[in-house]
Amino acid sequence: MSRAEAVPRTPRPLWSLGLLRNEIAVTFRRWRTLALLAVLAGVPVLVGVAVRIESGGGKAGGGGEGGPAFLSQVTHNGLFLVFASLAVTLPFFLPMSVGVLAGDAIAGEAHGGTLRYLLVAPAGRTRLLLVKYATTLTFCLVATLVVALSALATGALLFPLGEVTLLSGTSISFGEGLLRALAIAGAVALSLVGVAAIGLFVSTLTSSGIAAMATTVGLLITVQILDTIPQLAAVQPYLFPHYWLSFADLLRDPVYWDQLQKNFGLQALYALVFGSAAWARFTSRDITA
Repeated sequence: MSRAEAVPRTPRPLWSLGLLRNEIAVTFRRWRTLALLAVLAGVPVLVGVAVRIESGGGKAGGGGEGGPAFLSQVTHNGLFLVFASLAVTLPFFLPMSVGVLAGDAIAGEAHGGTLRYLLVAPAGRTRLLLVKYATTLTFCLVATLVVALSALATGALLFPLGEVTLLSGTSISFGEGLLRALAIAGAVALSLVGVAAIGLFVSTLTSSGIAAMATTVGLLITVQILDTIPQLAAVQPYLFPHYWLSFADLLRDPVYWDQLQKNFGLQALYALVFGSAAWARFTSRDITA
């Protein structure tokens, strides 16, 4: 028996913190990523200024049900601008940004001619796919926190801060309100897990980053429209954006967990299904560029 045969080969791990750190650094240095974050940071400023101007004209701010209802509380407490901004950005701006990043994850590397190089390096297809998905999830969290922090700063500059009156009528301290805002930001970030998986799967189907991004955003818009059609009520609970605004239940005392658990479970299901599909496609794909 030769020495090479006597020493067993150690399998490569599926995870690499060094590779992940490098991928995150490269992603957040790109101008496109910075531009997306800048747009997201600008939305709370626009909302806050609009509410300020409207309230200065003697009108009540906001109204209606769901997310926009938070606007009516912004003039009394700037912390509500965090909740209102997340409600405004979640239906389109946040998932669109995630869709752009996820759609370009693999297809962009293929289009730029760097995918084959990454696979020649000691990464492997499965590990590369996991790192790309983890980077996209990191962007989900960072993007959500950017919206929340921008809204908090804008709310503090334009409106008073103080005790928070929850949707159930209970008053809590400003500190506890900040903790609720942090929990809501986490819930919103988790709501984007499904979109990230879908975008990654689409990215494995093509070598055009633009096509993958456009397809992901197009699917997002289509599903959003389907979720508003009354005749499709039977299937709507299975659509990934259906429970997105359930984060409002974190502003109740006690917290209503039913819709939140359905949302997190649905996102996990989409991540499992489309993540597995992305892995099956990518590991069997013929990489020629």
